[in-house]
Amino acid sequence: MIHMIQGKHPYFVLYTKSTAYCFRVMETGHLEHLYYGRKITISDRKSAEALREKHVFAPGNTNIYDREYASFSLEDVCLEMSSYGKGDIREPFVEVVHGDGSSTSDFLFENAEIAKGKEEYQTLPGSYDETGQVEHLSVFLRDRQYDLCLELHYYVYEECNVITRSARLRNKSGENIKLLRLMSMQIDFDRPDYVFTAFHGAWAREMKRTDTRMLAGKHVNASYTGTSSNRANPFVMLSREGISEDYGDCYGFNLVYSGNHYEAVEVSGYGKTRIVTGINPQSFCYVLKPGEDFETPEAVMTYSHQGMNGMSQNMHQFVREHIVRGTWKHKVRPVLLNSWEAAYFDINERKLLNLAKAGRDVGIELFVMDDGWFGTREDDTQALGDWQVNEKKLPGGIEGLSRKIKALGLDFGIWVEPEMVNVKSRLYESHPEWVLQIPGKPHSEGRNQRILDLTRKEVQDYIIEEMSRVFSSGEISYVKWDMNRTFTDYYSGGLKAECQGETAHRYVTGLYRCMKILTERFPDILFEGCSAGGSRFDLGILCYFPQIWASDDTDAVCRAEIQTGYSYGYPMSAVGAHVSACPNHQTLRTTPLETRFHVACFGICGYECNFCDMKKEELEAVKTQIALYKTWREVLQTGSFYRGRTFGDKGTSGSCLMMSDGNITEWTCVSQDKRKAVGLILQKLTAPNTSYGYYQAKGLDAEIKYHFYNRPLKYNVKGFGDLVNSVSPVHIKQDSLAHNLVAKFVKLEGETEDCYVYGDTLMYSGVKLKQAFGGTGYNQEVRYFPDFASRIYFMEGE
Repeated sequence: MIHMIQGKHPYFVLYTKSTAYCFRVMETGHLEHLYYGRKITISDRKSAEALREKHVFAPGNTNIYDREYASFSLEDVCLEMSSYGKGDIREPFVEVVHGDGSSTSDFLFENAEIAKGKEEYQTLPGSYDETGQVEHLSVFLRDRQYDLCLELHYYVYEECNVITRSARLRNKSGENIKLLRLMSMQIDFDRPDYVFTAFHGAWAREMKRTDTRMLAGKHVNASYTGTSSNRANPFVMLSREGISEDYGDCYGFNLVYSGNHYEAVEVSGYGKTRIVTGINPQSFCYVLKPGEDFETPEAVMTYSHQGMNGMSQNMHQFVREHIVRGTWKHKVRPVLLNSWEAAYFDINERKLLNLAKAGRDVGIELFVMDDGWFGTREDDTQALGDWQVNEKKLPGGIEGLSRKIKALGLDFGIWVEPEMVNVKSRLYESHPEWVLQIPGKPHSEGRNQRILDLTRKEVQDYIIEEMSRVFSSGEISYVKWDMNRTFTDYYSGGLKAECQGETAHRYVTGLYRCMKILTERFPDILFEGCSAGGSRFDLGILCYFPQIWASDDTDAVCRAEIQTGYSYGYPMSAVGAHVSACPNHQTLRTTPLETRFHVACFGICGYECNFCDMKKEELEAVKTQIALYKTWREVLQTGSFYRGRTFGDKGTSGSCLMMSDGNITEWTCVSQDKRKAVGLILQKLTAPNTSYGYYQAKGLDAEIKYHFYNRPLKYNVKGFGDLVNSVSPVHIKQDSLAHNLVAKFVKLEGETEDCYVYGDTLMYSGVKLKQAFGGTGYNQEVRYFPDFASRIYFMEGE
């Protein structure tokens, strides 16, 4: 048997299927990082020696560790972990204030252990392995001056090409210490000029990819919102300039954590690049008493030489198999209808049942009652925290409504926001001390609500028991767990003054306790995370909830960019995506109904519109969409997702509107056996006299012959405006009775794509599509492709 972890002192080598990770114990006892990247052979000490950096004299104006080792400075060494006080002045891995007030730390190697399997963390979620084949390297370091022990843990997921890391600090001294920082991961690369890719945004515009070339200095991607945040997701990448989706070295990093996170990349004066990831040290201060320890969140890292798609495939497989768990891990997710954009707070049983019936008639499987069902909840200023049913709205309560929904043949779901409270609520009146706020000081609110203090066990217990009562009050199959504001006052009345720096982290561990207990009590409920859309889209939440609402923005064009952003680090099976009404409620943009469906169906597809007000023609279209989705959803929900062209890509034609440039989003989702696939092209804006178009697949089997075809559609003649008069024997005025009558009975046939072609052709050449409308004529051989138009294509192996 070949072990994934090989430890022959002083060298340690960690192998996955396609990568290698190597470090050594230096003569001083520090850990020198040697290599992380494409799999190489390190068979013995001599081959490992080639990876060592050679030092004879330390650089000028640096500090040596001690006189016995005067040939180098720790500032100019690639390290596996670092601290201040012994010469390294770069971004540290750990910062401690000791009992004597000093902040120098010096952690040196003591011993290491190699084992199999993965134990659960004490306070945090983490990855898991059902096979017991994961190998675990534990490296034990000790600060001999202050009697502190630092453990570095490495877990190797061979098939996913993923290595995870975490750390634990144990206080074995006789004094309290203040932990100001403990990262989860550090890697030092021996060269500069990496591109640091992060994903930034705000409410309704999450996951905007930004690339920063790192030649010198430091760049930080971090959250201080109390959540992983829509401002800066914890997933980041490192690559080289010129990398593509399919070629080039790409590293991906993520954190299994839902609170304030921190990812920093620094290029030193000696051209070395360091990346650290972990809990944000801003305002963090954790008091460790003698005998206590602190564990960090788990960091996830992967590498691929096959570009960003190759890296994403590793991450997707890892999240599906080793993060998501429980009943819904591999179970097909239902098509849902959510009441929010159809009714907002103005709900009652009659409205909800009418909406559910309309949903049933078009193929909906799950009906979700969103906000507004409890207490005096007429708007967002009141009743949050009072989880008693408003019987004026729901005379039969949740039990009665859920029974009626089930009688329609639908499953029933519900919305909750357990972590929050309005000041205007019975809960706040009874327990004002249960809120994160500074006593006697003014508090800055978000969305008219305050945050319950989950550092307190009694508050956690209240949430657990109150939600258990709600979830047991009817036939509930689905729960949308929301969290709609960010933190302001990081202050808990349950903690001493010297421990207030622990508030943010203790909140997150308290939240995890609530989620863990509730998901274990209700294992068959499908939970979907939400936090003002994508403000808490992270691996920590995915350890409990198999899917997360990606954004409150349901505009198809925005969503295409948002979902593309998520796809770099997360599988589309984790992304909640809905078809909504137009003009869109967030952008006022009008996009084709088919485009809205095409974008949503590549995530976990649902609907969020008022079917009761829809035209018959639109309802028929939705019915057809849902039937089509059910036919292909196993491919779309469990298949491998690949990016092709994306909005913003640079082209060579000189026109930002040309189809080969950043005007197109192109996706492919391929079944696990590679015998079926679904492809998408979506255009942002039309360019005049640009008829050429193609679709290029990815991830197929090159030797399989596929039937490539589209879904023929018919188009409303009103989409051609005045041009109808070029073929009409009589003049038709736009929006006249005659125009509407013609549009009702006359539909224009769309183009048909139908060919048999091998996978190699689909991937390496692509299919040349029927020409798009270019202003010179239209028939059924021409692709109707205006602004925001899209197509999905199907591939089935013979």
